[in-house]
Amino acid sequence: MSNSDPKTRPRPGPWPPAPEGSAMPASSWAKRTGFRPKFSGETNASDSGQISLPPRQREPDAQPDLEAGRVRQVPAVNGEPEGEKALPPPPQPSDKDQSVKKRRDSDGVPKSSGHGANGQAPASALPADPPPQSRRPVRNEEVVDVLPQNVDDDGLVNRHSHMKYELRDTPGLVPIGLYGFQHYLSMLGSLILIPLVIVPAMGGTHEDTANVLSTVLFVSGVTTLLHTSFGSRLPLIQGPSFIYLAPALAIINSPEFRGLNGNNFKHIMKELQGAIIIGSAFQAILGYSGLMSLISRLINPVVVSPTIAAVGLSFYSYGFPLVGTCLEIGAVQILLVVTFSLYLRKISIFGHRVFLIYAVPLGLAITWAAAFLLTEAGAYSYKGCDIHVPASNIISEHCRKHVSRMKHCRVDTSHALKSSPWFRFPYPLQWGTPVFTWKMAIVMCVVSIIASVDSVGSYHASSLLVASRPPTPGVLSRGIGLEGLSSVLAGLWGTGTGSTTLTENVHTIAVTKMGSRRAVELGACIFIVLSLVGKVGGFIASIPEVMVAALLCFMWAMLAALGLSNLRYSEAGSSRNIIIVGLSLFFSLSVPAYFQQYGISPNSNLSVPSYFQPYIVASHGPFRSSYGGLNYVLNTLLSLHMVVAFLVAVILDNTVPGSRGERGVYVWSNPEVARREPAIAKDYGLPFRISRVFRWVKWVGL
Repeated sequence: MSNSDPKTRPRPGPWPPAPEGSAMPASSWAKRTGFRPKFSGETNASDSGQISLPPRQREPDAQPDLEAGRVRQVPAVNGEPEGEKALPPPPQPSDKDQSVKKRRDSDGVPKSSGHGANGQAPASALPADPPPQSRRPVRNEEVVDVLPQNVDDDGLVNRHSHMKYELRDTPGLVPIGLYGFQHYLSMLGSLILIPLVIVPAMGGTHEDTANVLSTVLFVSGVTTLLHTSFGSRLPLIQGPSFIYLAPALAIINSPEFRGLNGNNFKHIMKELQGAIIIGSAFQAILGYSGLMSLISRLINPVVVSPTIAAVGLSFYSYGFPLVGTCLEIGAVQILLVVTFSLYLRKISIFGHRVFLIYAVPLGLAITWAAAFLLTEAGAYSYKGCDIHVPASNIISEHCRKHVSRMKHCRVDTSHALKSSPWFRFPYPLQWGTPVFTWKMAIVMCVVSIIASVDSVGSYHASSLLVASRPPTPGVLSRGIGLEGLSSVLAGLWGTGTGSTTLTENVHTIAVTKMGSRRAVELGACIFIVLSLVGKVGGFIASIPEVMVAALLCFMWAMLAALGLSNLRYSEAGSSRNIIIVGLSLFFSLSVPAYFQQYGISPNSNLSVPSYFQPYIVASHGPFRSSYGGLNYVLNTLLSLHMVVAFLVAVILDNTVPGSRGERGVYVWSNPEVARREPAIAKDYGLPFRISRVFRWVKWVGL
């Protein structure tokens, strides 16, 4: 009975035909991606595996139409489509959108240049096609949204309705200074936790940990300034990513580093530096050569999601086992962070959701203070026991029983704060000349590809929040290339890991509602100044190990969730995507477990702690050919959860048939459109007219 063809459908009344301005453009997001709406009358599943929604009563308010990129009118109460009646007047813009639209108009951007699905520009901003026949909505039509149009205020909602400051906003020195410092402070856990794990694993002292922490703060500030100026130009903080943690631990626990005489820390650090420098140079070539634009065609949300989730899930053996060494402090730390970030997240103080933004620093400060009071009160003091006496020299059974508890629960076991100088300038090659080993370099080259995959998802998600459009493929390549150069600097300075975009940055932008590039740059300058104060690194290095493990439990859980959240750009209910993600996650845990457990007898006495045993696979893995270096590379790479997840996901997603809408293919801005729109040029264009000098390099710019 319902016919959507306007030429053949009889009109029930003498209403005038709809004007041509309401016609649906042919070059819409739906036709470009192959997305097809699901009708409520269907009783079977579609060929993509998406289950159709059952019929239901709908409220008579406007619903967004993904195909048209605008609001679609729902059927009237009497069953007649609303589009056949007199058209209502166009909606007036709300007051809260006026400030955004003023700047949009000043940039020469059409007022209708909002985001479409998956960041695609609306049809009005695309090249005009011949006007198609007008289409009217079918009765009881149910469109399944690929992207959430209105989500919780803690999620990624429409940029125009919730961002306080966008990419190029500069509200003033004091506001951007406060917001920039807040941005970095909310990311503090990601910046400081990796050195607190790898330096003790290398045999470094608390003073070495303090020096590496100061170096990390310095390099993070410098590389963030470089990235916001000459990289993607998005407000993304560069720092030590958790992606580099597992391969760093695998290198640290290599067989050749056991039984070293002298300073183990400096020797292993120089090996790490050499591997990071070569792997980062490979990433820079990948970006600036334009190869990243080709590889990005294989990287979609279905690939990014399990790859990043596997990074967080892979450290389960380190988290709570170490928390259990002092359960009353570690468990309280976890409960506080969870309470602040979930149960108290709606509470605002002076207009800021303090508990949500500063969940990690607040939880750390409260737990640290409680542990300090317990230590001073003598709760962890046992008569006749000294924590500085080696365990092998302890004769008393009473002390043997309590020495582990004293080591992990007391807060005065570290002398890093007292021994740290007030001023220390981190300089390159401070640990010595890097040592280059080809087998470790190959491992880091593969890891740099995983880091690039992570950055692709971060670029797209952050651009939907703060920028006028997603970046072009050239800007994407430029950002990856600069991340490679930033990691080279991190290798020269000796941070122990590469420098890349922190995945948690997108969540921080959505929560703080601050996307100003200037604020992030000013925050980077503040951290560079703080890195020169040696006492800052010494203070952070004195955090008890059990608190570090408790914070990592939260951070890794967040990382796994942020990885899975990339599925919102695809049809998450598709059976195709469900199977691919499920297989990727399962094999990312099961295959490395096979490699890590191969050749180890249950009663073997290993020289490393239990939580580092998964990273000694290079010496006992199943690959045992006559080429020792090849054995090292294969055993190490296939024991890394993120590598297995990436291989499974990228092969399945690019070989199993599926429409672009179902796969959620990332939509990047068209270079020709980007050059014509002033807003995109101002968002991503290089400063100081540098782009004119490199205009011939078309694959790394607008």
